[in-house]
Amino acid sequence: MPNPKRRHSQKRTATRRAHDSLSKHSLSECPNCHEQKMPHRACPKCGTYKGREVIEVEEKS
Repeated sequence: MPNPKRRHSQKRTATRRAHDSLSKHSLSECPNCHEQKMPHRACPKCGTYKGREVIEVEEKS
């Protein structure tokens, strides 16, 4: 297996790593309770997906 003959400079390494940062998740609004939720998933606040209740959510008191 070939090995690198010379080490990469700091600039070259930093340039390569410039696109490795993580981006925030995209969020959509729940049409039922208007809370932010992940797209294509049931709302964790009210438990609805596509207009019907799919999970039971306990009310916090």
